[in-house]
Amino acid sequence: MSLWHVFFSEVAGTAMLLLLGCGVVANVLLAGSKGFGGGWLLINFGWGLGVFAGVYVAFKSGAHLNPAVTLGLLANGVNQYAPGVDVNFGSTVVYLCGEMVGAFLGAVLAWLAYREHFDTTEDPALQLAVFSTGPAIRNYTWNLITEIIATFVLVFVILFFGSTPSGLGPLAVALLVVGIGASLGGPTGYAINPARDLGPRIAHALLPIKGKGISDWGYSWVPVVGPIIGGVIAGLLARAFI
Repeated sequence: MSLWHVFFSEVAGTAMLLLLGCGVVANVLLAGSKGFGGGWLLINFGWGLGVFAGVYVAFKSGAHLNPAVTLGLLANGVNQYAPGVDVNFGSTVVYLCGEMVGAFLGAVLAWLAYREHFDTTEDPALQLAVFSTGPAIRNYTWNLITEIIATFVLVFVILFFGSTPSGLGPLAVALLVVGIGASLGGPTGYAINPARDLGPRIAHALLPIKGKGISDWGYSWVPVVGPIIGGVIAGLLARAFI
């Protein structure tokens, strides 16, 4: 499989993930939406099903969809990221770039789908929440720890999915994401994916959203650094079990 195919596979899969993930948040939070007020569990299931769809779309490239997964696999010492894709500097960069581009594009598509609702939502914090995560209680140290723990669970369990036979396939990863959101998502909104947060945050900063406020760049490093640390730790520790 060529690196161009890997790139476009990851772009397509991550874009699908973010379109559905940002879309469910928009449905719950934005004024006038038919899903307005649907609640936290609807958001959890929407993100889980976004992962489900994204994994199928990017199946040929191994459906990383997440730099924390890519770097976790690298730390785990695997020889291939997907069948026919060797682990090296070039392939790692291609995965990371594909994930970031896809996340940005998916967020833009979600904005297009809810354009009228963005324009009628007066609270800029709700507009930003469609694109990126934010803490319930802002404490960078503890916010970082929460993201490390939640991403560790994601990558550690995914590595076991890959090492044991399972008839659930992408559904297993989708249910895992729903479970992480329901259990560990409260403090930070569970980014658990650097591209998932940074790509849409850049989109928020660039898009002509009526009445939007700041993109909260002061917090933006937490959902990037935390998931990277959590993913790498998971990859290293999984060596002892797999």
